[in-house]
Amino acid sequence: MSDYKEIKGIKVQDLSADPPAPFAGQVWYNSSSNNLKYFGVSSVGSWSTGGNLSTGRLYLGGCGTQTAGLAFGGRTPTTNVTEEYNGTAWTAGGNLPAANERLAGAGTQTAGLATGGEEGGSVAATTSEYDGSTWTSGGNLGTAREFLGAAGTQTAGLAFGGEAIGTQTATEEYDGTSWTAGGALPTGQQKLGDAGTQTAALAFGGLLGGTDTDVTNEYNGSSWAAGGVLNTSRRNLSGTGTQTAGLAFGGATAPTPAFSSTEEYNGTAWTTTTNMNTARADLAGAGTQTAGLAFGGTPSPGTQATEEFGFAPATLIIGTN
Repeated sequence: MSDYKEIKGIKVQDLSADPPAPFAGQVWYNSSSNNLKYFGVSSVGSWSTGGNLSTGRLYLGGCGTQTAGLAFGGRTPTTNVTEEYNGTAWTAGGNLPAANERLAGAGTQTAGLATGGEEGGSVAATTSEYDGSTWTSGGNLGTAREFLGAAGTQTAGLAFGGEAIGTQTATEEYDGTSWTAGGALPTGQQKLGDAGTQTAALAFGGLLGGTDTDVTNEYNGSSWAAGGVLNTSRRNLSGTGTQTAGLAFGGATAPTPAFSSTEEYNGTAWTTTTNMNTARADLAGAGTQTAGLAFGGTPSPGTQATEEFGFAPATLIIGTN
């Protein structure tokens, strides 16, 4: 049978103490503790504190990545303010064309998409596109709505669910210029979490028939099908990631004003993971399942708090003599 040296080409180091700065993948034997050790990435994700938003708010939109995030709109009261995140701090970006809250976002920091929401006290159908410095008007939604979900990119976006004189089932697809009808959700769903792309999206949680739900629906580019249910039913939550690697966090349900619970989706089922540091609802998210970003949200008039989700390096004991 092959040993470690034959496989890796080097011997396991025999050390009297753990190395002060191990590198990823390093294996060594600690002769003092009689443990075989490995330095790798923890299998359990956790949240850490990021840089605060300059403007605390709730009901905001978000998109991008953990190191290039975008926050826009929201209530402080209702604002058009945009901020850009570099992985450490938020700085001012170009303002939305109009103050907007309860909107949805998709895309990246340099090619963002903001759609729906509430402008001037009315439910909006507007769409705005961000180029990294300035927002410009895009094509209007076919169905004006707020509290909707969104996924995809600026040139291949998806909008679904929401509220406008009743909870919506309508799904629309964006090509960078105009919206066209897609397959409708099985049941109206609003104040929901979202993730994925135009052809592989997730819609989870929210209000379903006026009741907080654990339902997840998966979109394949033409129709929605039922997925695995959340472990905690909730509305006003946020999410990020993909259809096979999603992340759900925050939210609320009567009588709980806000949750800190976080769940990971593998394309079939949700599993609980480490809670957020601060329970909140009505927040925004960005990034991926392994490098997520949560910002804003309750309590009113809106928090500045930002949290980053990730998998930290850790020393693991893989054998004991």
